[in-house]
Amino acid sequence: MCGIFCVYKYQGDVAKYRQRALELSKQIRHRGPDWSGCIIADNNIFCHERLAIVGIDTGAQPLTNDDESLILTVNGEIYNHKKLEGELKQPVKFKTHSDCEVILHAYNEIGTDVCAKLDGMFSWALLDRRTEKARLVAARDPIGITTLYIGRVSAHPETVYIASELKSLNEECDQIDEFPPGHFFDSADGQFHQYFKPDWWTPERIPTMPVNYRALRESLTAAVRKRLMAEVPYGVLLSGGLDSSLISSIAVREAARISANAQSDAEDIDTRGARYFPRMHSFSIGLPGAPDLLAARKVAKFLKTAHHEFTYTVQEGLDAVSDVIYHLETYDVTTVRASTPMYLLSRRIKSTGVKMVLSGEGSDEVFGGYLYFHYAPSPDEFHKELVKRVHNLHTSDCLRANKSTMAWGLEARVPFLDKEFLQVAMNVRPEDKLCSKEIMEKAIIRRAFDVDYAEAGFTPEEIARGPYLPHDVLWRLQEQFSDGVGYSWIDSLKESAESKVSDEDMSAAKEHFPFDTPETKEAYLYRKIFEQHFPQKACLASVVRWVPRTDWGCSADPSGRAQKIHNNTY
Repeated sequence: MCGIFCVYKYQGDVAKYRQRALELSKQIRHRGPDWSGCIIADNNIFCHERLAIVGIDTGAQPLTNDDESLILTVNGEIYNHKKLEGELKQPVKFKTHSDCEVILHAYNEIGTDVCAKLDGMFSWALLDRRTEKARLVAARDPIGITTLYIGRVSAHPETVYIASELKSLNEECDQIDEFPPGHFFDSADGQFHQYFKPDWWTPERIPTMPVNYRALRESLTAAVRKRLMAEVPYGVLLSGGLDSSLISSIAVREAARISANAQSDAEDIDTRGARYFPRMHSFSIGLPGAPDLLAARKVAKFLKTAHHEFTYTVQEGLDAVSDVIYHLETYDVTTVRASTPMYLLSRRIKSTGVKMVLSGEGSDEVFGGYLYFHYAPSPDEFHKELVKRVHNLHTSDCLRANKSTMAWGLEARVPFLDKEFLQVAMNVRPEDKLCSKEIMEKAIIRRAFDVDYAEAGFTPEEIARGPYLPHDVLWRLQEQFSDGVGYSWIDSLKESAESKVSDEDMSAAKEHFPFDTPETKEAYLYRKIFEQHFPQKACLASVVRWVPRTDWGCSADPSGRAQKIHNNTY
């Protein structure tokens, strides 16, 4: 992944503005420290900050066609680029080995229909100069795994700014909005157009299909396999919880399968990563003695990964909070809590030379893994909440996974949010996903990979390969990342806020923050830090707070330990 910044229809001397554009693009160079690029075409500026993962020798951006009538800047990974290249009707000589160049040539043939054909995570902006009136087309991946913002200046409403992060826009624009996932923007009509329209997207549509464990297993395996595309060292984030452990297990198996077989040009996916780097590296972090560290150590030993275990102190975490909020561009409590250890871990991972990791985000939203789902009043309400959580992933877990890692130029890929896997998982009837005192949360995905579960549909050959994970890991109680790194982490954050925010501050919270007023001292502190970094009013529009369903009778505190069902509730 990378960082993109562009200005469409700049009003003024564009040549003089070039240096300012470079400075704004530099604000997100942490996303792409490997190379920078800038193209001016008429009164349009396209900039790019590159993190080289695929096509490392030739993939500098922005990309152009031969006559530069099309200019493209991309942040993303296109997993089906080989398949799309084969579907091009016109002969094309590719200038790079980048997986993203196919967007340019596919757009040349089919226009904005290219958006729905892309399988990957992406944010991109394209300038189409083939007609007298230049046209801007920008798009974001279906779920919002990558981050993207659109800005405007009220004095020049015809000008459009696009950037991977808020910090490239806050000093230039007086209107900044998050670019909606699953949409493309077209300057031809000035509108957003939804291109991602799966049948499960409407919360009120309740699926009736019984769970197919084999389909779940095969679609998630395929999602992991395609994400092994890389030309640089890579690994897995391993907390020792179900989601990261499952992704790690599948990745180890698929990497071994790929490296053991001869490469085939008939494959639709790019398998170079597993061939170049067959030994899987795993990474974990926590306070000394944290539950996640102990569990991750056990999983790594079972999977035989090259495991890297890091610890941090409470003080080191507290010291990083301001930087974390700057990179996250949000003041949401649960996102800050969980992002801080991930931010610290990403820095340690980057120091090892690894540039890409697989991560387990998305499973809790797809299968109802958060402990508050135990309180769902009915199967229908359970499913509606799942769909809404998936809709909002771009404001929380996807934002965390993207910005915490990209702060250090590390790319995170999330197989649970693969659109083909989602098509299977989100069409399972809610009755099969419900959790209770007798049924652990996310039971169906646990069963799908449990070789001892008779209905999982394993063949004798699959059973002979042995279990995916130790049984106690596969059936480990749900822990949110901010809890699993050490229970004292959240407690320390609350204590720190208590010492920095007075009762008088809280009494005047409504006066200080009339919009989205913080309700706790911890929330007040994060809001105060956020506005120190981003004082412009326009920066508030993209922030969304993650809050459990209090109308279901559960705590408003986002920590899993705040729910009564947790073994170590407080």
